[in-house]
Amino acid sequence: MNFSQVTLFEGIQEQDCRAMMDCFGVTLRSFRAGQTILEYGSGNSLVGILQQGAASLVRVDRDGNRTVLEHLGPNSVFGELLAFPCVGMDSMWVRCEDDCEVAMLRYDQITKRCERACAHHSRLVENFFGLMRHKAMALSERVEVLSRRSIREKLSAYFLLLSLKNRSKRFQLPFSYSFLADYICTDRSAMMRELRNMKEERLLQTQGREILLYPAFFQLTGSVDKRLE
Repeated sequence: MNFSQVTLFEGIQEQDCRAMMDCFGVTLRSFRAGQTILEYGSGNSLVGILQQGAASLVRVDRDGNRTVLEHLGPNSVFGELLAFPCVGMDSMWVRCEDDCEVAMLRYDQITKRCERACAHHSRLVENFFGLMRHKAMALSERVEVLSRRSIREKLSAYFLLLSLKNRSKRFQLPFSYSFLADYICTDRSAMMRELRNMKEERLLQTQGREILLYPAFFQLTGSVDKRLE
C-alpha cells in the first residue's frame, strides 16, 4: 500500500505509518458497489475514512421511506459516533455506490493519549480532525440545500454549489438522478418534471449526468458567474 495516497497519514514517514497501523489498529478494507460498509445502531465505535470510491449514508424509516443523509467521496469520514442518533425504528447504514477502499479504526484509538508523545501520532490526530472539518463543511452545504422550500430552489442551490466547487458552469453530478432526489429529500418524478421545466426555460441543459448552467440561471438566482468558465 502507498501511504502517501492516504490523507490520514499525510506528512508521516512510511516506516512510522506502518508502526501506527498496529498502534492505532488501522485496517484497510475493500468493498464492492452495493455492499454495506457499516451499519449504525449497534453502538459500534469504528470510524471509517473513505480512500477511494463513493458511498452514501442512508436512513430508512419504519414506513420504508429512504433518505440519503450524506454523500461520501474520497477523504470523507463516517461512523456511528459521528452521526445523528436513529429515531424510533429508523435504520442507517453506509452503502457503496462504487467500489470502495476504506481505512477503519476505533474512535478511542484516535482520542487516547500517546504515552511516548510521538510527533507522528500528533500528526495523525491533526489529519483526522482536518478530515472532520471537511465533513462539517459538507454537512453545512447539505443544510443550505435542504433549507430551501421548493424543489426548484433546492436544485438551484445544489447546482450552484457544484458549479462553484468545479469553478465551471459545466459539471458532472456525483451520483444518479434517483440519488439526487433522495439527497434533496423529494419525489424523483416531481424533481424530473422541475428539471424539464428549467430546461424549457433555458436555465440549464443536461446530458446524462452533465449539467450546463446558462446565464439566465445566474440571473434568476441572483448569483454572479464571473469566477466560472
